[in-house]
Amino acid sequence: MNTATSTPQNIIRAYGEIFEQFADNASFLWLLRSIAVEQPHYSKEDIQELEQRIDAQLDGLMTSIEQSWPVCLEALELQEPGETFTAAILAFRSHDVKKIQAAIEAGLVNEETEKGLISALGWLTVKLVQSWVEKFLSSKDLNHKYLAVAACSVRRQNPGEALTRVLDRDDCRQHEKLYCRALRLIGEIRRQDLMPYLNAAMDSEQADICFWSNWSGILLGNRSAVENLKRFVITENQHQQKAINIAFRVLPIEQGRQWIAELGKDNDQSRAVIKATGVLGDPHAVNWLISKMELPADSRLAAESFTNITGIDLEQNELINSNPESLPSYPNDDSDDDDISLDEDENLPWPDVEKIKTIWINHGRNFIAGQRYFMGRSVEPELLNNKLLTAKQRQRHAAALELALIDSNMPLQNTRAKVTSYE
Repeated sequence: MNTATSTPQNIIRAYGEIFEQFADNASFLWLLRSIAVEQPHYSKEDIQELEQRIDAQLDGLMTSIEQSWPVCLEALELQEPGETFTAAILAFRSHDVKKIQAAIEAGLVNEETEKGLISALGWLTVKLVQSWVEKFLSSKDLNHKYLAVAACSVRRQNPGEALTRVLDRDDCRQHEKLYCRALRLIGEIRRQDLMPYLNAAMDSEQADICFWSNWSGILLGNRSAVENLKRFVITENQHQQKAINIAFRVLPIEQGRQWIAELGKDNDQSRAVIKATGVLGDPHAVNWLISKMELPADSRLAAESFTNITGIDLEQNELINSNPESLPSYPNDDSDDDDISLDEDENLPWPDVEKIKTIWINHGRNFIAGQRYFMGRSVEPELLNNKLLTAKQRQRHAAALELALIDSNMPLQNTRAKVTSYE
């Protein structure tokens, strides 16, 4: 009798552990993917493989929502983005309004949980989220409006007149996060009719508003707006990398060189100078980049910029230093060092500088100083479309931006979006 009564409890406990494992795996794999989409060594196929693994865990949770939802609900107490993503996917796929409301509420707790919720809204099918996006757009709650605009942003979906209404309302413009995401969306989906709203915000004293209005203005074809991004390029700030990525793709070569020279006056900005050089694409700077490869702190980043200009892949051409000596790694083992952050260049290869010098002597004559190059060729749609399919993630991001700048009517492709949609 005792055995008979205890077996069901053992089964329930065993199944509970399985669903906990599904939830943990999905949340962890989402976190891996969120890192992978920004990494230099991940391809589109690598991202897709990660997504398939995530979907497998999510499908496992869907086999019994009654058992999996309490697991997800408990995990939401951690207030982490991966757990929020997993719970939101399960909630929306369940079509249960109470579960969806609980997931949304949990997603609005902080900026990290918000990332997970917005990611879920981009992950799911139109059928599952469209009605909710429309409800959020018409909601009196400005945080809900922000979720809707952010969802349209990651999905590259045009909210039509709803976006105009957001931009027209004083309370929406006072909600800086919502206002900035709306300004950003104008550029992403190329709403040329909304250019006046960008022009009105370009001189804003609020840094975020100023940045996103000018960023979108450039994407709509107003290249003179790049001058307003100079302060974001020259000084260290949260928008500096995005400012560098767009500014040096539209600046004339000579003006780009001047900005880089000004940036280089600050010794603390050496990495920003290297990044800007790679974006500008002027082979005139290649020898300087090779010299920067001699310095351990700059070596791998300089090699990445070298590849971005010349198209010479270090791995394919056997230009990697497989055993660099006396080079620091991050984080290190020094117990007195409080810096535990990962090295930004961790997944970039160490260049073999002598071999690179040799190969550049042979290939350099094929490049013309003062002209822009992207991955070894002039910036043309055929090349960029090819790189969107075949290149690594950072190069795919760059190719998408270059394509958008060539054609101011084409939406900016989201190279961080789910590779394979459910549709």
